[in-house]
Amino acid sequence: MRITVLLLTLCLSLSLVSQGYTTYLTGEFDDVITSPTPGICMMGGAGDHDNAIRWLLERADGGDVVVIRASGSDGYNDYFYSDLGVTVNSVETIVFDDASASDSPYVLERLASAEAIWIAGGDQWDYVSYWKDTEVEDILNDHVQSKPIGGTSAGMAILGGSYFSAQFGTVTSSVALQYPTGIQTNIGSEDFLEIPYCTRLITDTHYDDPDRKGRHAVFLAKISINSQANSFGIACDEYTAVCIDENGLARVFGEHPEYDDNAYFLQSNCESPFLPEVLEQGQALTWNRNQEAIKVYHVQGDWEGTKTFDLNDWRTGSGGQWENWWVEDGQFFEAEGTEPACPLSLVEPNVPVRQASFFVQEGMIAIPDAPRAESMQLMDMSGRIVDSWNRNHERIVVRDLPAGIYQLVISYEDHILTGRFTI
Repeated sequence: MRITVLLLTLCLSLSLVSQGYTTYLTGEFDDVITSPTPGICMMGGAGDHDNAIRWLLERADGGDVVVIRASGSDGYNDYFYSDLGVTVNSVETIVFDDASASDSPYVLERLASAEAIWIAGGDQWDYVSYWKDTEVEDILNDHVQSKPIGGTSAGMAILGGSYFSAQFGTVTSSVALQYPTGIQTNIGSEDFLEIPYCTRLITDTHYDDPDRKGRHAVFLAKISINSQANSFGIACDEYTAVCIDENGLARVFGEHPEYDDNAYFLQSNCESPFLPEVLEQGQALTWNRNQEAIKVYHVQGDWEGTKTFDLNDWRTGSGGQWENWWVEDGQFFEAEGTEPACPLSLVEPNVPVRQASFFVQEGMIAIPDAPRAESMQLMDMSGRIVDSWNRNHERIVVRDLPAGIYQLVISYEDHILTGRFTI
């Protein structure tokens, strides 16, 4: 009886150690069902912005909030539950001690019933390696369709259709620009979280400490090469947040003009051609395109989040200014710019992209409809171009390639055919 009473006591903080995870509960244990509103809150790390967190919590509609992390403890519980003046039924932090927590019925049930989910900072490789291709991934993807989600630092780093996993550690801008195909710049694309308005989009955090603009440019270049389509990015300084509502309108929270708090909305220039000029093994990145390779809407966030950017067209913003970013032989440049000359409808590939299954037979791959192929690119999974051809081939020889997973992109006049194969 005493245990039951304690579990139901308001403002209770409970720590339970179980196989693979630790959980801390503040508030009511019993689940409530409310009517949450979807949305995404991305925070750059270092410090949490109170108004951005209020924006997220209000969307939970008084329901239950679950914080997930792979290190730390219950630092968010009281802050979310009582410090911000937003009523919620409970805040529960679940610390994933290892990957086995992703199979726990308790963890899965608590995540599935949450009205809001917050992903704390830490090491994003823990999150990718623990959650990818598990029921946790499935629950998160179901959640974001109708409920709010947010994350800071490593938590923000995985809130995109593409993501920098940090599997091989972090990477500086200078290293990424000089060695864009190295394993330290490996990214995942469209194989983990399915965040609304974030297809072919990669986030980056702690943008002001250290400077990460150069490495973010490398990430966008690799997404464009891999997808043969335009790429996008959202970035936040350490004390800045971007909150995206259910209609795709992003608000930027910060403390400007008292502090220099910035957010950036990046897109590869939608005017063709948009692919990098040089992204090959052993060479520094060149992505110039007449010094307009990347179009960036730069916003200084204020306390109330009054400055906005519309992710429906990637053109309409208030309170910010356009910049051009480009890279020449591994050197990053930025200057004042103008808005993109084409709307989002033209940002999509101008021909359909179709998925294919390629099979290796006797060390070779047969090319479908080879006479009509205009060009082909063979890439490894780091985005490095292994080989390319400007004319059609009925077969390409792959028997001498190292073991691994590869992607083949074949461009025809009326479509692009792409698929992966394993050696």
